[in-house]
Amino acid sequence: MALPIEHYALIGDRRTAALVGQNGSIDWLCLPRFDSPACLAALVGTDEHGFWQLVPAEEHTVSRRYVGASAVLETTFTTESGTVTLTDLMPRGDGRADVVRRLDGVEGSVEMRHELRLRMDYGAATPWVRRQEVDGEEVITAVAGPDQLVLRGPRLPVASDHRHCDSFTLAAGESQTYSLTWLPSHLEPYSLGHHDDRVRRTIEEDEAWAALCRDDLPHQAVVLRSLLTLRLMTHAETGGIVAAPTTSLPEEIGGGRNWDYRYCWLRDAALTLEALVDAGYTDEAELWRGWLLRTVAGDPADLQIMYGVDGSRRLPESVLDHLPGYEGSLPVRVGNGAVSQLQHDVLGEVMQALEKVRRATGEDDANAWALQRALVDELVTHWDEPDCGIWEVRGEPRHFVHSKAMVWAALDSAVRAVEEHDLEGAVEDWRRVRDEVRDEVLSRGFSTERNSFRQHYDTEEVDAALLVLPSLGLLPPDDPRVLGTIAAIEEDLLRDGLVLRYRTASGVDGVEGDEHPFLACSFWLVAALAGAGRREDAEALMERLVGLVNDVGLLSEEYDVGRGRMLGNFPQAFSHLALVQAAVRLADAG
Repeated sequence: MALPIEHYALIGDRRTAALVGQNGSIDWLCLPRFDSPACLAALVGTDEHGFWQLVPAEEHTVSRRYVGASAVLETTFTTESGTVTLTDLMPRGDGRADVVRRLDGVEGSVEMRHELRLRMDYGAATPWVRRQEVDGEEVITAVAGPDQLVLRGPRLPVASDHRHCDSFTLAAGESQTYSLTWLPSHLEPYSLGHHDDRVRRTIEEDEAWAALCRDDLPHQAVVLRSLLTLRLMTHAETGGIVAAPTTSLPEEIGGGRNWDYRYCWLRDAALTLEALVDAGYTDEAELWRGWLLRTVAGDPADLQIMYGVDGSRRLPESVLDHLPGYEGSLPVRVGNGAVSQLQHDVLGEVMQALEKVRRATGEDDANAWALQRALVDELVTHWDEPDCGIWEVRGEPRHFVHSKAMVWAALDSAVRAVEEHDLEGAVEDWRRVRDEVRDEVLSRGFSTERNSFRQHYDTEEVDAALLVLPSLGLLPPDDPRVLGTIAAIEEDLLRDGLVLRYRTASGVDGVEGDEHPFLACSFWLVAALAGAGRREDAEALMERLVGLVNDVGLLSEEYDVGRGRMLGNFPQAFSHLALVQAAVRLADAG
């Protein structure tokens, strides 16, 4: 059985990523890309579906840390006989997709166990495994379909019953380094280079990037780890930002709310970019803006809410019936059926992110503006249609108030681009529709009975997404209607002090089952409270939320307060970007 979600850590090379457990086991690895089929899939299956473990054979205690401000993970195992450290990383800059694992004896001697089970195609395919020589070095190769994996190391484990195992003793001062490298199966393995300086180079690169972060943010260490995590989930070549590196980690144990998040949502990517710019990073803007232009090029009517990391459009959703799911939570899905949904809020987030980039860099991109102008002109023609909203409901489309508010934000950004930056556009039409949308949000979207904005026009239910309305500039953050909405959300959506997205019992999402507090929503409440003048309440909630990060500073999508554990895909970009934004709001408000 896989470990609790919070017992994992993330390593990555900004093309893909792996989850490493406290038990020294890599239980999730997709090669060579975030959205490639997994070759280690025990996380949503069993050991039979692939894992790679290096761990003491005897009882031990564990402590973990990232080395400095880097994505290099160090796990320390302590036994009665000695201490060993395991350093895990995915090196960058060598044009390959591989995992490097280095064992170092620190004190005494420790008997170690090494086990590798490779299973291609999400555990469905057992590869053809053999020993070969590459440049005079013996390696193990595993081939299935288009994929080839090459294991290197000083002691190659021995094959037994479709797995490879070894036991050895590591003494103080001794070290062993192993690597697993992906290659296309039609290529012969070639010279794989040396490991000696790869750890050092990776640490130096990460720490140089981390040094650029603004230094006036509360909970600086947690914020910086969130930024480094968001960077790991940004593809270094294409600029695509994935929502999470995993699929089908459940929002409720045993439930069916299990989704594939290994794709690039325009919303999540835009919000991630905003968080990076707010924290002092602008270089990422060019990379992401280039990805956006390439990805959504063409007819603006064809805009999707999500794409593959390379900009691919077809992400059909299917079920992997051979996998039993994380702790029995079925189904295990790949692809995402929400790709075809209409979600009006997406363009608002994109427009705001591009405006923030324009202000931060002081540069206008003619191609980006041409794209924005076309998208806004298209939005003007259908903004008044119902949509599936930010939460991608699979029930009936509605007139979601958050969606309509984001339509206003998109138009407002477009108007200000013309007024403040002398860009060309149909500003009179945009200004007229913008004001029409605002009037509708303030009338049909507000419940005088509850003194609160509502989830959609046909309900008295509230939605945590309403907490972002004051940050858009639609209303002042201390407007009585905003304060009433905060109070209604606190009344209806707080569970053990954390915020639910909405009440699933209303049936609005068309999906069975329940879920737990959504961490990004709780960070939104921090920002809303700070803007409303409730500084002490905002700081107290922020203190509690940063206390929920795991031992290496990571957050999942949701949190089960009763059982004190994380749920949902992990780590979740939305949670980490919302953490950064909340810290920025607190710093700016202070």
